[in-house]
Amino acid sequence: MVAVQWYPGHMEKARRDMAEHLKAVDMIIELRDARIPMASRNPVLDEMAPGKPRLIVLSKADLADEVVTETWTKELEKENRKCLALNIATDKNVRRQIISACGELTEEKRQRMIRKGIRPRAMRAMACGIPNAGKSTLINRIAGRNSAKTADKPGVTRALTWIKADPTLEILDTPGVLWPKFEEPRTGSLLAATGAINENILDLKEIAMDTIHVIRDFYPGVMEETYGAEVTTRTDVMLERIAETRHLLKENGVPDVDRAASVFLHELRRGKLGRLTLERIKDEQSEENL
Repeated sequence: MVAVQWYPGHMEKARRDMAEHLKAVDMIIELRDARIPMASRNPVLDEMAPGKPRLIVLSKADLADEVVTETWTKELEKENRKCLALNIATDKNVRRQIISACGELTEEKRQRMIRKGIRPRAMRAMACGIPNAGKSTLINRIAGRNSAKTADKPGVTRALTWIKADPTLEILDTPGVLWPKFEEPRTGSLLAATGAINENILDLKEIAMDTIHVIRDFYPGVMEETYGAEVTTRTDVMLERIAETRHLLKENGVPDVDRAASVFLHELRRGKLGRLTLERIKDEQSEENL
């Protein structure tokens, strides 16, 4: 796996701002990418807010393998946590599902207020996660208006903003944040493949070859079926086949593997290869790492 790292200055500032606001929130809404539920988990959240109730939203569920997503959803559900797999942009009742789940996670706190004779206020949730996971789209769906900027690229949200989502729920929108160092090269490669890292810093050919390896392990035959190629174990040859299939040739007729890598990754992100999940639950994964 190629080593990837991306932690620009605005992310460090956002991390500090998030840490300062944590005392003011009752729970966390953590967005992860359903195609990479572990690689898109930000360990910084566990360090900053270990005891906060948490709603994990597996976004882009329409692009992920339904059977594998169901397994991940069950695995991530535990005490003080709930997990929902959603296509945030198009699923019906997204607003109702999020507000209901947040209500369940904060009900104990509301009841404590009532027992003390305090009129329950709106619960406050911090929405956070990796870049380009769909936080702003989610907030807009919940609020019923375009309160947050959206774009199909990482790094659009740069400041923390409070959004009144419902009389019972206020949400703090935060920038997409990664962490200073990926412990495993696989993590950075998967984040890059699914669009969470600025492409300008990437070797797309290396990322594409890493991703082709993963797809072949989990979904044998998908690459060959999609690109009309013969079965081959060499990923560089597969990139040549993609270039030929998509008519990406240089002036001398040589396959342009660099353009092929870019096209392949964009087609993967749009679901052109079908519904794929690029991670599986491992027996050795401990609960605190989920």
